[in-house]
Amino acid sequence: MKGKVWGINLFDVTLAATTGLLLTASFPKISCGFLAWVAFVPLFYSIKDTSPRGSFKLGFLAGLVHYATLLYWIAGVIHHYGRLPSVLCVVVFMLFAFYLSLYSGLFAMVVGRLRARSLPYYLTAPFFWVALEYVRSFLLSGFPWENLGHSQYNRLHLIQLSDILGVYGLSALIMTVNAVIFEAWDTISENRGLAWKPVLSVVLVIAGFLTYGTWRIGKLDRAVEAAPKHVVALVQGNIDQSKKWLPSFQHEILRCYGTLSVAALKSGPDLIIWPETALPFYFLHDEDLTRETLNLVRTCGVHFLLGSPSFRKDGQGIRYYNSAYLVDPRGEVVGKYDKVHLVPYGEYVPLKRCFPFLGKMVEAVGDFESGKKGQVLLWGCEKIGVLICFEAIFPGLARSMVQNGAQLLINITNDAWFGTSSAPYQHLSMVVFRAVENRLAIARAANTGISAFIDPVGRCLDETPLFEEAIRIRALPLMSHGSFYARYGDIFAVGCVLMSVFVCIGFLGNRILHKK
Repeated sequence: MKGKVWGINLFDVTLAATTGLLLTASFPKISCGFLAWVAFVPLFYSIKDTSPRGSFKLGFLAGLVHYATLLYWIAGVIHHYGRLPSVLCVVVFMLFAFYLSLYSGLFAMVVGRLRARSLPYYLTAPFFWVALEYVRSFLLSGFPWENLGHSQYNRLHLIQLSDILGVYGLSALIMTVNAVIFEAWDTISENRGLAWKPVLSVVLVIAGFLTYGTWRIGKLDRAVEAAPKHVVALVQGNIDQSKKWLPSFQHEILRCYGTLSVAALKSGPDLIIWPETALPFYFLHDEDLTRETLNLVRTCGVHFLLGSPSFRKDGQGIRYYNSAYLVDPRGEVVGKYDKVHLVPYGEYVPLKRCFPFLGKMVEAVGDFESGKKGQVLLWGCEKIGVLICFEAIFPGLARSMVQNGAQLLINITNDAWFGTSSAPYQHLSMVVFRAVENRLAIARAANTGISAFIDPVGRCLDETPLFEEAIRIRALPLMSHGSFYARYGDIFAVGCVLMSVFVCIGFLGNRILHKK
């Protein structure tokens, strides 16, 4: 294929773009997770005889194609709720995609350079990829959306080792398979025979993942069967986002949730969960609406978990929070959780001076403040951890709650922002790993869907359709066994970061010595 783009052969550009498309197809909605195992092979081929600068460009291009097609819905959210012109929305979105693509560009440059120094991809790519995923999870507030390992969310036997290595262990395995496939093909095509050792090694590692998964699923299923259980009801109100914050619509919202909650009583729930900001007013401060809500709770006679904005006055003014209230059957508030990890430009506006045209997209309140990390709510004699919306993609937040004794995780969210795009499905795929990592059940209530239960093995149960009123009820186990990951966290990912740093230092030191 003749011609050049960015000074790079058009054939190599096509290969890099193919990697980006294969990666996107690995995630929901398409959910062809098997493609992740070969997605990087075209990129590896394109950079094998390319300069460091060319490798960076190809890696950047692969990332740009991937993130532009994976996260396309962000532009729609900015346009619809941020009320910005379409052209400006596309510019803002592409700037974000450019930032994310820097990681894949750096990855391609480093592993391509090291391969030129006789280090095959399978000895470097898994560690560097995981290191960069881990850095992306906290740098500039963090955005660990759909890491490579998340593509396997529905392959139960493979994901069980996440209770030791986290999702990063699966990312490393997928990258290793990509690298081994490429190196095996490359040696055969150059008549150097097949390097059996890496092929056999990766087959044994996969067998180890599957064997552990089979054993762990059986053991956990028995533990779940013996564990104490409580019946939990999820209420999906399907409230139109454009009407949600209208004062004239508030009583109608309460009637909708009230009707669904009363209907759920037939199954005898111990806890009824409403989604994030299901109460579009300041609970406990708006007297009439609060009274109506608490009367409903007393009528139902069970515990409720209610999402609502809140505020607190102090010497510096008013502080706003995105909160969840736990209310007992008598209508008494027995616990309150304030969201810790806020959504940039959704709940607060960072870098206001740099981007003055970007405002916050949540109506009705000012910038939110962060709550206390690791806070759990006391539900009778048990402890529950609440993750509000975006927080569910950050493993450290769920783990901090488990360390403080949480026996059940609850994710309340409002995915109405995303419409019928792939975002609600992507969001759910990441929540699965919080259950597996911590070996706890998760109850997920979403305003417009997808509401679901996730068991400690990672099975998604009773999923609701999008944009329909729905009730889902299930007896959930309250577990307190913990896991290696819950105790020690991302030591595997941190190890990959350290190993990557040492390799780079060694490579640079070697270059300096040779120059002398």
